[in-house]
Amino acid sequence: MDKIQLLRARREALKAIGKNVRAEIAALVDEDSFVELAAFTFSKDAFYGENANGEGIVTGFATVGGYPFYLIAQNFEQFDGGLTKAGCEKIAKTLDAAEKQGTPVIYLLHSHGVRVGEGVHVLEGIASLLKKATALKGIVPQFAIVDGEVYGSSAILASVCDVTIFLKNGVLCPNSPLVLSAKEGKNLKPAEVGGYGALTKSVLPAVEAENLRDAASLILRISDLLKIGEADAELNDPVPALNEHADAKAIQALLEGSAELGAMTYPEVKTVLGRIGGIAVAAVIFDDCKLNEGAVKKVASFAEFASCYGLPFVTFVDSTGLEATLASADSALLTEIGRYLGILGASEMAKVAVVTGRAVGLAYSLFAAKSAGFDYTFALATSKISLFEDRAGAEIELGERGAADVYADENADPFHAARGGYLDDIIEPQFLKQYLIAALETLK
Repeated sequence: MDKIQLLRARREALKAIGKNVRAEIAALVDEDSFVELAAFTFSKDAFYGENANGEGIVTGFATVGGYPFYLIAQNFEQFDGGLTKAGCEKIAKTLDAAEKQGTPVIYLLHSHGVRVGEGVHVLEGIASLLKKATALKGIVPQFAIVDGEVYGSSAILASVCDVTIFLKNGVLCPNSPLVLSAKEGKNLKPAEVGGYGALTKSVLPAVEAENLRDAASLILRISDLLKIGEADAELNDPVPALNEHADAKAIQALLEGSAELGAMTYPEVKTVLGRIGGIAVAAVIFDDCKLNEGAVKKVASFAEFASCYGLPFVTFVDSTGLEATLASADSALLTEIGRYLGILGASEMAKVAVVTGRAVGLAYSLFAAKSAGFDYTFALATSKISLFEDRAGAEIELGERGAADVYADENADPFHAARGGYLDDIIEPQFLKQYLIAALETLK
C-alpha cells in the first residue's frame, strides 16, 4: 500500500470510530467549515495495551454563523470519551492556538471520566488542562455543550467555562449519578441527579438548548453580547408601562436580545446578559428576594464574569436583606459576601446600581451603595431604602418602640438617601432607560 492509500485508510478508520461525534460537529458548525487538527494522536496505554485512536478527542476549527471558533469534541465511541494524558495535551494545544489567535472555544462534552489505567499520569494531564482553561478566562470566551452524560474531570472542565449549554439529554456530575443515587438509597435517573433542572444550587452560568443548532444560536447571541457596542438613539424612548409596574419581569424586558444565565439556580436573582440602548451589560435583577449564600455566590460569580470581559455591571435592587435563618447563619454566606466585595473592589468595570423596589440593610450596602464602588446609583421614585424591612423588624432589633418609628415604612422614601448625597438621582420609572444609557455612555 502506497503512502497516499495508507493515509486514506487511516483517515477512514478514524472517521469510522468517530462517526457520531463528527456528525454532531457538522450539525453545530457551518456546512463544510470544520477543519480537523491533530487527528493522528495516538498513545499506547500500558494497562490496556491498546491504541487510543485520536485519544477520544476530535479537535479543529470551524465557523458558526460565519464567525471562527475552535472545536474540542469528546468521542464517546472511543473508551466512553475517557480522558487520557495525551488527550489532555491535545486539548491544551488547541487552547494554546485559541489564545494565540484570540478565537473563542466550543467544547462538545460527552464522557464517563478518565481512563483509569493511566493512573497518576492522567491526573497530571487533567491538572495541566484545567490550569490552561482557567487561564483563558477573560481572554477568549469558552462555551461547554453538555451533549450526553458528562462525569468526573470533564464535568470540572465544563465548570471552568464561561457558559455551559445543556442539551435535553445533558447530565453533568462530578461523580457517577448511579453511584450517588445508590449511596443515598434511591433509584434516581441520571437527569434527576445532574440534569439542567436538577442543579438548583450549582450556580453554574448555564442555559438549556433544544438541539445543537439551537446551541449554536445561543453561542452566537452570547458572543455578540460580550461586545459592548454603541448607544442607539432610536432605542432611547420612555417606557410608560414602568410607571405602573417596575418589577423584575418589566426590568428584564428593557434588556434587548437578552440571555439569562443560570436561570435554574436561585431564580429570585436573575443574572442576564443584554443590551440597554445598544450597550451590552451584565445585569443582576433581584426579584423581591432575601439574600442567602447561594444568591450572593451567584451574584459574585456573575460580577467576576463581567469583570473578565470588561462588561458594565448593572444591579437592579429589590431585596429585603439577609435571610434570617439558622441555615444561613451556618453557611458560607459571609465568605461569599467577602468574595463579592473583593471582586467589586478590584475590578475596573463600570458599575451602575438602580434601586427598583426595596433595598433593605445589606441589600443596599452591597448592591447599590456608592461607597461599595458603584459609579452611579439611582433609585426609582416608587422605591424604598431602609435599614430594616418594617417597623416590627426594627422593634425587634432595637428593643424599643419609639426608636423604631424612624424606620417605619413611610420613612423609607429614597429622598432620605438623596439628601445625604448617596443617590445620583431619583427617577420617574418610565425614564429609566434614558438615565442608564447616559450613565453607561459616560463610563465607556
